[in-house]
Amino acid sequence: MGDKVRIGVIGVGMIGKAHINGYKPIAEAEVVAVADVNEAEATNVAQANGIPTVHSDFRKLLADKSIDAVDVCLHNNLHAPVTIAALEAGKNAYCEKPMAGAYADSQAMFDAAQRTGHKLHIQLSTLYSREHKTAKRLIADGALGKLYYARSVGFRRRGRVYVDGYGTPAFVQKAQAAGGALYDMGIYHMSAVLDLLGNPEVQTVTGSTYQEIPMYEDRAKSAGWSVEELGLGYVRLAGGITFDIEESWAIHYDGSESSKVLGSLGGLKLEPLRFYNRIADVETSTELDLGGADYRWHQCEANYGAYDGSQQHWIAALNGVVPLLPTAGLALNVSLISEGIYLSQELGREVTKAEIVEKSASKAIKI
Repeated sequence: MGDKVRIGVIGVGMIGKAHINGYKPIAEAEVVAVADVNEAEATNVAQANGIPTVHSDFRKLLADKSIDAVDVCLHNNLHAPVTIAALEAGKNAYCEKPMAGAYADSQAMFDAAQRTGHKLHIQLSTLYSREHKTAKRLIADGALGKLYYARSVGFRRRGRVYVDGYGTPAFVQKAQAAGGALYDMGIYHMSAVLDLLGNPEVQTVTGSTYQEIPMYEDRAKSAGWSVEELGLGYVRLAGGITFDIEESWAIHYDGSESSKVLGSLGGLKLEPLRFYNRIADVETSTELDLGGADYRWHQCEANYGAYDGSQQHWIAALNGVVPLLPTAGLALNVSLISEGIYLSQELGREVTKAEIVEKSASKAIKI
């Protein structure tokens, strides 16, 4: 066991509550303070979870020198200003996905972590699944050969936030969320594929976004809907790799599609994990024993449990048990691609990385 890490959580809405619960089984983590502009709700959450300190101003939480790390659980366009303030206050910072509402803001967060020397971790839960960790091993072992094509798929038949029955309108308003399906769920699927590819540099992006499927009239009116329910992208990556994207909150289709990574010697379907290659000039389709491998690695490999989840990994990395995964770099690349899709839709053509970077403007809410 490592040292006890003292954590302050900023934002006690749906995500903040989930993060507080996520720390409970981690013996080395202790949530000692919460901050939220809704002081009454923050007090209720603190009392329900035995958290001793409540702030209505997050700056007072950041001023507490006894706090080692902060966990930012706010709407997307608040991620950058609060996270940067935390890093500059000398705190290590864990931020809910997506990294921010604009590439410019994501880059500012990344630069702040580099400048201050403090750790920045983005919540990317897909990196800790048995499927993902096994896929990484297969690729590292050379089982796929040279990687050249990948696809990221996120599917909901009808699962738009608020208008289909859950969550709040802030999730579908650009002023708060900046984007829809791409920012809400696409970050998970794109970051996982980019991680398997080695997070190569983006060269060009082509994309389209849609909102075509009808909504309940009362929900549509009260939502202030201004984001996409479907995002599509085609990305050219360094090394001659092609990467395409389909991310849906609502679509008239089934869930049969899957993310995948293909190479010269083999291919992977990621959900559920399947390995395709050729043995003795015979094409094979292999079902993998994930349960047996996962059990063995937990028993036989030191610190393997530090990769069981995002919060477990964060605490282990803060205690120096394992190196911190490069989630900030992955999330930054996803931010670039997502903004490239929006820019391509706006301009009606393919855009380069340089164009995306040049045209990206901060969407951060002033604090």
